[in-house]
Amino acid sequence: MKKVMIVAAVAALAATAAQAGALVDPIVEPEIIVEQSSSSSNAGIIVPLIFLALVGVGVFCAVNTTIC
Repeated sequence: MKKVMIVAAVAALAATAAQAGALVDPIVEPEIIVEQSSSSSNAGIIVPLIFLALVGVGVFCAVNTTIC
């Protein structure tokens, strides 16, 4: 009789431990993703320099019509 009660107690404890925590959804924190942008500072300065060079050539050609 004593063995049956010990087995029943162990089975009851094992059954409750197996079901613990199944009623509530787990809290999952969102993963933070850091995206590194490429540093393209050269493109930011090249386009205005080309534009200024073209304007300079245009002004030079407008003033000196014999060369252009």
